Amino acid sequence: MHRLRVLSVAAATGLALAVSGCVGESQLPTVPTTGRPPVPSATRAADAAVGTVLRPSQGKGGTLRFGMAGDWDSVDPGNTYDTASWNFLRNYARTLVVIRASPGQTGTTLVPDLATSLGTPSDKNRTWTYTLRDGIRFEDGTPITSKDIKYAVARSLDKSTLPNGPTYWATFLADVPTGYSVYQDKNLDDLTSIDTPDEKTIVFHLKTGFAGFDYLAQLPSTAPVPAAKDTGATYRQNIVSSGPYMFTSYDAGKRYELGRNPNYDPLTDPDSGRAALPNNITVELGLTADDVDARLQNGDLDVDLAGEGVQNSSRVAMLASSTLKAMTDVPSTPSTKMTAINSNVAPLDRLDCRKAVLLAYDKSGYLSASGGTTEGDIASSLLSPAPPGQGQVDLYHAKDKPTGDLEGARAALKRCGRPNGFAMNLAYRSEQPSEQTVAESLQRSLGRVGIAVTVTAYPSSYFNRRYAGNPAYARANRLGLVVYGWRPNWPDGVDFLGQILDSRAVRSSDNSNLAIDGPTGASMIEAATAETNGTQTNAIWPLANRRVMENAGVIPGVWGHPLFYRPSNLTNLFVNPAFAQYDYVAMGTSRR
Repeated sequence: MHRLRVLSVAAATGLALAVSGCVGESQLPTVPTTGRPPVPSATRAADAAVGTVLRPSQGKGGTLRFGMAGDWDSVDPGNTYDTASWNFLRNYARTLVVIRASPGQTGTTLVPDLATSLGTPSDKNRTWTYTLRDGIRFEDGTPITSKDIKYAVARSLDKSTLPNGPTYWATFLADVPTGYSVYQDKNLDDLTSIDTPDEKTIVFHLKTGFAGFDYLAQLPSTAPVPAAKDTGATYRQNIVSSGPYMFTSYDAGKRYELGRNPNYDPLTDPDSGRAALPNNITVELGLTADDVDARLQNGDLDVDLAGEGVQNSSRVAMLASSTLKAMTDVPSTPSTKMTAINSNVAPLDRLDCRKAVLLAYDKSGYLSASGGTTEGDIASSLLSPAPPGQGQVDLYHAKDKPTGDLEGARAALKRCGRPNGFAMNLAYRSEQPSEQTVAESLQRSLGRVGIAVTVTAYPSSYFNRRYAGNPAYARANRLGLVVYGWRPNWPDGVDFLGQILDSRAVRSSDNSNLAIDGPTGASMIEAATAETNGTQTNAIWPLANRRVMENAGVIPGVWGHPLFYRPSNLTNLFVNPAFAQYDYVAMGTSRR
């Protein structure tokens, strides 16, 4: 999910089904408008930017102003795992393959970016080859070569230096030496799983066949990095751009500024849909969520970069006003707002104690705390009905006892040897008011059966690295419950479940799997990635979903559909279904 601050969806192919320079306006890529016809610029209606381009334009100029509550993990493409980050970084980082900037179903399509085509598989999908385009360059004019991409992927393997980001490369690449780090071996000779026979060709060798490998090729970690310019953990302060924009100012946690990259050639970028309309981009950080909502409405900001929708108080006001409602969009998203149940914190190591939590919590209260029916639906299981779409599991009476099954919870407490309940701590992200209300709702509803919950807030930027995603810290501080959310990078169980269910991916810090342990998840993920038959692969996910719920691994919470607000100055605006957010590389501004 990406974590819900990520993540994102893309159309399923391969395993999923079977399993920016100063340029003339005429040179700008045309943004596809497949689906409903573009909405006329004078039209203002709810959902006008869903499935269509609202106020289509190729007009350049102005400054596009983003704002965000808190901060995200990193602007370093090799050190980030956040939906908003992956959406935004396409402005300054190009990858081998990219999700097309387009509304509707065309926005779920993978297209070549730095590569001339999607990958060419061989050896039963264990080998994947890409050829680079001519004329691609870094911001300083240096040509981008296959070795720059190999180096970028290689550096992302070092989780002690770059702890963020998914663990797919270590999972899939063949023969990665134990403890491999480019910061110990910058010549890359020991990483034999990636070949660069010439400056234009890069070849990946996998442990097992993976028909959906193009989805890995679109990961931000394939954005090229010149080895001579890499400074490890501090590279985020001096990113070398390969996209249409480059950083002109970096003030960590406070403000980023980007301007046009003079060595970006749009002729080398015919497929991505990047429009590169604004002359400049600014990002203000460290705001509060309510402040972001207010500043969007009064014209001080253009886009909420977090892309999780407005807060509860704003939502109520917007839906009550026909004028404000006409400036909102509700995209479809396969996201789940959940609370992890940490089985490493006693007595949650006992199945019946975890079941008591799932039976006792107020499902309707969780939904109300998240924003009500305009925000989503009561979730009965981890996977939502949207792709990958196996959410029809209800083991804890979400439908018939939505306020909680207190009798069943008390019986479970007796079976686990805690008839009078027990105490534990709950963590949530301090910049997310809705997560605080969810935490307080859980505190109240679990207290009805004697489960005493102490609520603690932690900063988003370190939530997974130092606190909830750090197993040692979580155990020492008895973080039995963790409020967060998840959505996939593509509509397939490998991506939705891989990072939050597979215990093999758990490391010393910065984990996405915050609670779920045991061999079942790992074996299911391994079986699914090795399978090339779509019917057989897709049959695994309902079983995995049910196993998670049978094991009481998570409070599913809400299947979400957030409410977005769009100021009237935004042009060429649409929701990209791959991110379930506004597309951050297509939009422009009429404000000059």
